[in-house]
Amino acid sequence: MRILITNDDGYSSKGIQALVNVARAFGDITVIAPKSVQSGMSMAVTMGYKPIAARKIKSLPGEEWWYLDGTPASCVKFGIDNVFYPEKPDLVLSGVNHGSNAATAAVYSGTVGAAMEGALNGVQSIAVSLDCFSSDADFSAIETLLPGILKKLLGSFSSRYGTIYNINFPDLPASQIVGIRPTRMGMAHWEHEYLPYGPEFLYERGHVPSRADVEYVENKHPDDELVVMAGDFVDNGNNLPDADHLLMDQGYIVITPLNLDHTDTAELKRLCDII
Repeated sequence: MRILITNDDGYSSKGIQALVNVARAFGDITVIAPKSVQSGMSMAVTMGYKPIAARKIKSLPGEEWWYLDGTPASCVKFGIDNVFYPEKPDLVLSGVNHGSNAATAAVYSGTVGAAMEGALNGVQSIAVSLDCFSSDADFSAIETLLPGILKKLLGSFSSRYGTIYNINFPDLPASQIVGIRPTRMGMAHWEHEYLPYGPEFLYERGHVPSRADVEYVENKHPDDELVVMAGDFVDNGNNLPDADHLLMDQGYIVITPLNLDHTDTAELKRLCDII
């Protein structure tokens, strides 16, 4: 099996290394990941005549590593159009994301967006996330339990065009995980999303700014007000009990089937009755 691995946290993240560790048992691996963090990019692609840096950084038996200075979906496009062409990968794995992509977070997620790009090209695609935003998160439960999940999914992958599986792990050791549940996408939203950016805020959140962030602050216009998007994720209050984010909070690994077809079939039927 030829596996294309990407993420939205950058090629040097701890999460993508954990996913590579799992995937080695399933086939040959080609990692093509963003050069820098590209969270929240959904299916955005780097377009037009903007130059994009691409580089092969490591080549081992059955394993190649590239970075692309673009979005996660662009990494998948580059892999399919350039690295694998004229063939295609047999599987796209995206992750492991540092942070949950359950509920409507999936709509924004570059991790999920990369998997959707794979599905758009007719490739079986899976996104994997851990409900922990720390760059030093513990991925041992994923390395222990994900292989069994992949064996089951790959042995019976959906035949419907455009389907991906969005897998979210709770931030728990393997021994404390309650079980594995197929789920529906929950409904939630963010509140108080943009907060003042400064040393006190960073300290409270335990966040260490990157070099790029420091340079951005140093070079800002004197009149610029600095804010950061780090609001509260709030349940909508009308979810069914099997919503993915609710079950994950109970300690389950959740697997949510998503599809490129966003058609609201119930609304389509209603429109046909009145128009």
